Amino acid sequence: MDWYPLRLTTPIRSHMFGGHAIAERLGKRGLPPGRIAETWEVSDVDGSIAQVTEGSLEGQSLRNLVLQHPRELIGADFDGPHFPILTKFIDGCGMLPVHLHADDETARRLECQPNGKTEAWHILWAEPDATALVGLKPGVDTKALRQALIAQDYDAVMRRLPVRTGETIYVPGGTLHSFGPGTLVYEVEQTSDIQQQAMPWQMSDGAPLSHQEWIAGIDALIEQCHLDLRPTFTPGLRLSHNTAIDRVLCTAGPYFALERWRVTDDTPFIHGFDKALILSNVGAPFGLKTQGWSGRLAAAETVLIPAAIGEFQLTGPADVLISYLPDLEFDIRKPLHAAGYSDEVINTLGDPSGALVAN
Repeated sequence: MDWYPLRLTTPIRSHMFGGHAIAERLGKRGLPPGRIAETWEVSDVDGSIAQVTEGSLEGQSLRNLVLQHPRELIGADFDGPHFPILTKFIDGCGMLPVHLHADDETARRLECQPNGKTEAWHILWAEPDATALVGLKPGVDTKALRQALIAQDYDAVMRRLPVRTGETIYVPGGTLHSFGPGTLVYEVEQTSDIQQQAMPWQMSDGAPLSHQEWIAGIDALIEQCHLDLRPTFTPGLRLSHNTAIDRVLCTAGPYFALERWRVTDDTPFIHGFDKALILSNVGAPFGLKTQGWSGRLAAAETVLIPAAIGEFQLTGPADVLISYLPDLEFDIRKPLHAAGYSDEVINTLGDPSGALVAN
């Protein structure tokens, strides 16, 4: 097959916490009028599976491409059954509900799902006083958590962290969390849409839940919650190629890695790779070229580059986020060690299990 960079449909969510920042701050075009909470830039989630919008594969679903060509699309060691990474722009104009996503084991045991949802948030913009609720305070037990959630006194049990533009936080499955208001996020996560939330209303439209539904949701959330997870924000670790490119590894773990590249001039930059790359533009339009294909990535536009392509050329200036399914040794540990980072520093990028520094 003659592969080329894939532009995809982007499912939209108009949840209660959304606003207009994805269009107004990022410059994303083609959005419908009204409140926009999330645009799903690359999605293989059931019910929201993206389709290719142009070229010889136009109309093909991402799911079908993964099933038919898993190694050519994603990488040599991948065998499906779905694209492993979900990426989103999220407008936290209002506060997101206090919620969590199950980890892998809990998702299989309680949700009958193949995997859970670990995620990371890269902060694209935040008001000066923006905060996030992430994880529980030390010493909080399930009884205290349940009482606080019913009282809607989240600060009594949850850690409130300052949110700063350019920082990233890795949020393992099972971590209770929320962010907003005044926050614009790029989220990268496992392909899943499972969650349990603590609010007495529907996230989609604010409709009230019955008391019985609300309490049942809180109890289900507590059953899936890890009381000891306390992730923190990080500025990332710098891996610049040269003075014209500022390359920062924002976060990494066994499920995904996220980098931010800032290219300061119009000198073409060539990058080789052996795995699928998701490029999301968070700056001005820039040029992108692969063998037999060339185009421009518009503001807040995303393209999925299949592994089989092997090389792209980027012409700046550009500010782009790149996410992928990493080989932790060759993509993360080896280059960071070569850049002089210790295991302790490398582990700040995310995964609390220590997978980033494992032998």
